[in-house]
Amino acid sequence: MQVLARNLVRRVSRTQVISRYAYSTQRVRDIGQPTPASHPHLMAEGEITPGIRIDEYIGRRKKLVELLPENSLAIISSAPEKMMTDVVPYTFRQEADYLYLTGCQQPGGVAVLSNDRGLCMFMPESTPKDIAWQGEVAGVDAASEFFKADQAYPISKLPEILSDMLRHSSKVFHNVQTASQRYTNLDEFQKSASLGKMKTLSSLTHELRLIKSPAELKLMRESASIACQGLLKTMLHSKGFPDEGILSAQVEYECRVRGAQRMAFNPVVGGGSNASVIHYSRNDQRIRDGDLVLMDMGCELHGYVSDLTRTWPPCGKFSSLQVGVAAISNFYLLLSGYSNFFTFVLAVGVWMVQLRDRTLLTMSYSTTRFLALSEMYVS
Repeated sequence: MQVLARNLVRRVSRTQVISRYAYSTQRVRDIGQPTPASHPHLMAEGEITPGIRIDEYIGRRKKLVELLPENSLAIISSAPEKMMTDVVPYTFRQEADYLYLTGCQQPGGVAVLSNDRGLCMFMPESTPKDIAWQGEVAGVDAASEFFKADQAYPISKLPEILSDMLRHSSKVFHNVQTASQRYTNLDEFQKSASLGKMKTLSSLTHELRLIKSPAELKLMRESASIACQGLLKTMLHSKGFPDEGILSAQVEYECRVRGAQRMAFNPVVGGGSNASVIHYSRNDQRIRDGDLVLMDMGCELHGYVSDLTRTWPPCGKFSSLQVGVAAISNFYLLLSGYSNFFTFVLAVGVWMVQLRDRTLLTMSYSTTRFLALSEMYVS
């Protein structure tokens, strides 16, 4: 037995023993983000991200290529990883255009779209140390097989290949705010910039993202539903725990347990006079009995966010004065919202008579409904 033990120790290293398979009997390929094989409870076969299929991503790329002028290319960089301390990163969130076009939820990559090459993805190269600390990441194989890139290369090849692409392009589209030094420091990129070839990519991607697909609408509705449920549960919780910080934590918990990956933004939880601060974020005050609390919150579900604002009395009853102020405030917000709506619909050519009739009916119903609800809370 001692001889056998010595042979085992000699043949098997510590790294081999303490591996992912030591913790699980299921051996599924890990590419650094959910797949239908690794997360069948979350994704259906044929989806790149939850709810969005491969065909939809390919369609988005084709539409962007159609918007590009002849002999142009678009460069989209993944979001950089931001550090909280020297060794502790913040939770990563992907750059919106990169996610919209590739489906890749990981840092370290650059995507290039053009008429002649289609989607070309430059993927990060991980070392054994990287994998030990951060886990597997999507590489060249995943770019071709899972994300369905037309061409895929390690990121180390980017200077050579992208420089050649830039040299032969008449226009280059990219987003200045999310640009990566991996390509902005290239001589060919700086030369193209000096020649006035650079254009803003967001003007094209915003046009693409303006009209949502049925799959996107479904995710948006689910995100809004989660936020509504989370906010209602938090409102019920508020009477026993009238504290801004506790309510902020509660609403995040309620959203996360229902499937949201994160909050859409840091919740605004303002009690009393703090509610008048538009982007109040301290959330560190107790809420006095009789004060109202305003909560502005939303959650993110697979890249799609919601945004809700509600004001209520944790003590359980609006005062007569509070009902009046709330009615005026809500009616003002309603008018402001319809003002913006008018601007949009007139731009796309809606008949004025139809617009007037529909608007008056909706405003009448919304206002009556609010006032009826308010009366229930008058003390």
